[in-house]
Amino acid sequence: MMESTALNGRMARWRILLSEFDIIFVNQKAVKGSAIADFLANRTLEDYEPLNFDFPNEDLMHVVTTKEGALEEYPWKLNFDEASNAMDNGIKAVLVSLDGDHYLFTSKLDFDCTNNMVEYEACIMGIRLAIERKINVLKVYGDSALVIYQLKGDCETIDPKLIYYRRLVLELIKEFDDMTFYYLL
Repeated sequence: MMESTALNGRMARWRILLSEFDIIFVNQKAVKGSAIADFLANRTLEDYEPLNFDFPNEDLMHVVTTKEGALEEYPWKLNFDEASNAMDNGIKAVLVSLDGDHYLFTSKLDFDCTNNMVEYEACIMGIRLAIERKINVLKVYGDSALVIYQLKGDCETIDPKLIYYRRLVLELIKEFDDMTFYYLL
C-alpha cells in the first residue's frame, strides 16, 4: 500500500494507525456482489424483524400520559386568535393545562370571511379540540370583544353571518361541565 503512488490520504492514515498495533491492512481490489450476499445470508438472525419506516404520527410533537380522571380535576385554558389579511385567513388555538403544557393548533381558512367570523372559527376549533381531549372544565380567552361578549350573553348578535357561529358555540358548550369566557385587552 505504501508503494502505491495513488494512495489517498485516508488510506495512508489507516495504514499508519494500524501499523502501531501490528495490523496489516490489505486493500481489496474488488468484491463480488454475490460474496456479500452469501456473507449476509450465512449470518441471519432467528428473531430478525425488519425496520418499519411507516410513521403514522410523524407530526406528533408531544405525548403525555395522564391518570384516569385527571382532566376533570382542574380547568384547562383555551386561548384563540385569528390572523387575517388581504390574501388569506389563519386561525390558532392554544390549549394550556394547569401543569403549563401548551398544545398549539393552527389552520388556514380557504373561504372569504370577516374578521369576526375568523375569530369565531378559531374559538370553535379550540373548543372542538378540548372536546376531543375530554376536557370538562375550560376557561376561554380571546381578544375579540364582540365574540366574547356575544358568547357571554352581554351583547346581542345581530349580524346574520355570526348568528350561526354563536349557535354552534352554544351547542358545543353543552359538552362541558363548566366553561367561562374572558376578554383579553
